[in-house]
Amino acid sequence: MDQHYNYKVVKQFAVATVVWGVIGMLVGVIIAAQLAWPALNLDIPWLTYGRLRPLHTNAVIFAFGICGLFATSYYVVQRTCQVRLFSDKLAAFTFWGWQAVIVSAVITLPMGLTRGKEYAELEWPIAILIAVVWIAYAVVFFGTLLKRRVKHIYVANWFFAGYILAVTILHVVNGAVMPASLFKSYPVYAGVQDAMIQWWYGHNAVGFILTAGYLGMVYYFIPKQAERPVYSYRLSIVHFWALIFTYMWAGPHHLHYTALPDWTQSIGMVFSLVLLAPSWGGMINGMMTLSGAWHKLRTDPILKFMIVSLSFYGIATFEGPMMSIKTINALSHYTDWTIAHVHGGALGWVGFITMGSIYYLLPRLAGEQKMYSTRLIDLHFWVATIGIVLYIAAMWIAGVMQGLMWRAVNPDGTLTYTFAESVKATYPYYVVRFTGGFLYLSGMCVMAYNTWMTLRNRDTAVARIPGLELA
Repeated sequence: MDQHYNYKVVKQFAVATVVWGVIGMLVGVIIAAQLAWPALNLDIPWLTYGRLRPLHTNAVIFAFGICGLFATSYYVVQRTCQVRLFSDKLAAFTFWGWQAVIVSAVITLPMGLTRGKEYAELEWPIAILIAVVWIAYAVVFFGTLLKRRVKHIYVANWFFAGYILAVTILHVVNGAVMPASLFKSYPVYAGVQDAMIQWWYGHNAVGFILTAGYLGMVYYFIPKQAERPVYSYRLSIVHFWALIFTYMWAGPHHLHYTALPDWTQSIGMVFSLVLLAPSWGGMINGMMTLSGAWHKLRTDPILKFMIVSLSFYGIATFEGPMMSIKTINALSHYTDWTIAHVHGGALGWVGFITMGSIYYLLPRLAGEQKMYSTRLIDLHFWVATIGIVLYIAAMWIAGVMQGLMWRAVNPDGTLTYTFAESVKATYPYYVVRFTGGFLYLSGMCVMAYNTWMTLRNRDTAVARIPGLELA
């Protein structure tokens, strides 16, 4: 039995998280600029908004986001099970295989090779590679759980396990296609059934990748950084089961006022409203973990990232159920209010808990006590927070304005405003959105510099598994 944890693959994924974060957010800032100043696509097909926008979403979710989940889940499952990863070779394969997936996306999406399905744009050969890597990931993670030396399975591992299993099902069902050529395929579903399967997948990509996976980070890294136990372990288990059951049914709320049967839309709305309870239960559990340690927020910027991420989790999981109510959705749908909601969750919740967790990991992977510069972490926090506030406030205002303008009618029943007038009115908010995104990207660049300075000229740390005698 190997007496040391496998930190090599954790470090690789942690560094990849930072690198892809910079790249993915840079593409986001470019397309935000294009919405304000359309000529910035330079009339080059590969740089048009329609090509770069799916590249942005794939880069921030599957490159930045999932690399962060790989890094943290591999670290947490080893530490809480007190064993080395099940297979070093398979773990290495997941790293290089996942980087191959991301590079394939970087090449094919700007070329316009896409399935055209939200968060599932990558064509069938790449989708097969994703499935192969994901199976290897599951074998490594669950194999490590099976050989654990601790009887109890810590709650963070429940969330990581739930996200791995759910994504497997989602990817396979929504990825069922009939290939027509090497880079062209057609879904096996048709019409509204295809839309239903797509948004069952799309919303649960949010539910299980962008929520459950990151809650695994919450339940490990916040207690560690705060040096306090989880406020209520029982609540964390209730949170897990309530969340994973309820989330699976919420997808139809993306299809209000469409050809989807009305009863199905209503089920999606009801489960979305129910989802508020477990979501806020988890947020409160994370917040209350700081009981007796709130003073640490004054001096610990890593803890600031983690706790503020829970605040944005609370905002996003209140806003989502409210937007699923049909009367509110009639105003919000197709507007930039949806963009504000998504980015409140993505930048504030997913981004901040990932950054906080990676900041926790990096010095430990380098054998250091702390990051190169705590002041730079603090600078990153404030620059990014201001960026998020500018971004979501601009999009909230723009979204409500758009919804009101689009449905305003004259006494004779004609539309009060043309669509072009609503676009013109939105322009200043797009400039503010670009500014907010630029600040957020700047913070990520600060993190990249801090990461480089922390890891340079340092070998990966060697951490011995407790209780195992040296040979």
